[in-house]
Amino acid sequence: MQINIKNKRILVTGSSSGIGKGILHSFNQHGALTVANSRNKDSLDESVKSYKNCFTAHGDVSIPGDAKKVVISAIDKLGGLDTLVCNVGSGVSVQPGNESYDEWIKVFHANFFSATNVIENSIDALSKSNGNIICISSICGSQRIDGAPVTYSVAKSALNAYIKSISKFLGNKGIRINGIAPGNILFEGSIWEKKIADNKSSVDEMLNKDVPLKMLGDLEDISNLALYISSDKSKFLHGSVIEIDGGQTTYF
Repeated sequence: MQINIKNKRILVTGSSSGIGKGILHSFNQHGALTVANSRNKDSLDESVKSYKNCFTAHGDVSIPGDAKKVVISAIDKLGGLDTLVCNVGSGVSVQPGNESYDEWIKVFHANFFSATNVIENSIDALSKSNGNIICISSICGSQRIDGAPVTYSVAKSALNAYIKSISKFLGNKGIRINGIAPGNILFEGSIWEKKIADNKSSVDEMLNKDVPLKMLGDLEDISNLALYISSDKSKFLHGSVIEIDGGQTTYF
């Protein structure tokens, strides 16, 4: 199956490292016109300096004013928008039972409002191009995962509900929205890289116990799925949250 996204205009938030950078790299390699985003200007500029047809839009999209500026900048540089990837997020929070109002606000800003802020400012541009939105969620938003912060799980669950709830409104404007919910993904600087360095046998034990495929995923697993969702090959996919986790999450 050939995926053709050449010259598609794509904004990827939170794309200076990790999953966001992996998705940005894959889009760039397939000939898309991209805008990378991060709240850290220096790391953003450094991370994309070797890419062609890649612009930058610095700003913290969890802040409404910054998100609006980032979207306006991206549309101006690209001449429109075909795909928006909402990748900003963080699983760093307190242990279960230690939640507080301030912690809830912090985690929701990072994992929920960082998506809704940019989406709300992108609707006009995406409706003109019959574009699509991809939100990077987590399996923690679909099922209780041992050790996952409650605040993070609830914020990602809210994001999943938003994707489904807003899909009718966006669909009527010709815009598709879907989510990707990764499981355990290994990449440079990831929590799994640290866990393997600290105690590989514990990671192996978890994989054997909880993940039927007994493996960690990688950035290519996520970026390949993002490529498919962003392309015309997925023209009937809408309002879905796709789990990619080696079979870790289960339903009855």
